[in-house]
Amino acid sequence: MSELLNNSFYRKEKLKELILKLHEGNNPVAVRNELTETLKSIPYGEVVEVEQELIEQGLPVEEVLRLCDVHSEVLEGNVDLSTMKEIPEGHPVDTLIRENRELTKTCDQAREIFDRIDKQGETGFQEHLLSLKQIFNNLMDVDKHYQRKEYLIFPYLEQKGITGPPKVMWGKHDEAREQLKGSIEILNADGLTPEDLMASYDILIKSALNNVSDMVGKEEEILFPMALDQLTEAEWYQVYKQTLEIGYCLIDPQTEWKPELGEEEKDEKTVTNIDGRIQMPSGSFSLEELVKVFNTLPVDITFVDKDDKVKFFSQNADRIFTRSRAIINRDVRYCHPPASVHIVDKIVDDFRSGRQSHAPFWIQMRGKFIYIQYFALRDDEGNYLGTLEVSQDLTELRKLEGEQRILNYES
Repeated sequence: MSELLNNSFYRKEKLKELILKLHEGNNPVAVRNELTETLKSIPYGEVVEVEQELIEQGLPVEEVLRLCDVHSEVLEGNVDLSTMKEIPEGHPVDTLIRENRELTKTCDQAREIFDRIDKQGETGFQEHLLSLKQIFNNLMDVDKHYQRKEYLIFPYLEQKGITGPPKVMWGKHDEAREQLKGSIEILNADGLTPEDLMASYDILIKSALNNVSDMVGKEEEILFPMALDQLTEAEWYQVYKQTLEIGYCLIDPQTEWKPELGEEEKDEKTVTNIDGRIQMPSGSFSLEELVKVFNTLPVDITFVDKDDKVKFFSQNADRIFTRSRAIINRDVRYCHPPASVHIVDKIVDDFRSGRQSHAPFWIQMRGKFIYIQYFALRDDEGNYLGTLEVSQDLTELRKLEGEQRILNYES
């Protein structure tokens, strides 16, 4: 046992020494070689402890943040994950890892398009640009992935005294968010040329993609194994239950997860009245009844709140426009093709200002006549609460004539 403790102490001291070498400006390649030669592989828990100790010993969080990418690159492939706990399907970490697969794929798609623009110039540029706008709109979904870590997982780690790594990782989240926003502004700039875009790619956009991709490794080699060790099943279940409030990133998980908990750990409270029903001014529903009502209405309903985030959609069997739970808490602008975002902005601005409260559209789609309406929702004082989208297939209704006063189920 003493030998194991001494080995752990040696590894941590050596890793600390190597990170400080990076801080002093040593060549990362040389540091990586020394790491590989002397440590072979490092348990993930020791990496966390070293980062925490460096912060406690006075190395500023901002400096650890600056070194984060370099020392992550140095550690890549040298972190020992052999003791990591198994992850059940549907577990919050399983969902985060599945999101990481999609984020990696999406970043790779963006890089491939930039390679084509670099080689082809003006040829097909507008099509490539449109694809990049959609890809970066999708990548902004990473904000929900990061928020679930920041607001659902980090607090539990901090309660257990693990404060350094969450601070550093949150800083990297903010960096990626700002870079993605900047990238989207560039992609939407008027008169953008292939030369302008490739210059911006080298200056900013490449770094945005790399930050998103690199975070995948930081999570899967360090954060997730550590969190699986630290959080109890009851705490993970709280993370799981609150996840939908923030939303998913690029995926719509289909597997439910519920751990085996003791009676004292269970917390199934729902905000309802004394009879367990959701009370409204004109009556009440059980939660099951309310879900069935929304999903039985012969219209598609989508609700966007006052902060322009998608908060709800109905799930009737014959939806006209497909929705997935990945859009929950997503900015409504990122849920529409780039070419129609200006219309979305106009409607939201008019509704919020009070200039308008209703916007109707009708279209022909796949042989059907579709009626789409947007309604402003306001409280009793007239304050804007959000926008309700209601879509309905009127194809058969437009054929009705005369009256039907006799029961006929086949009509």
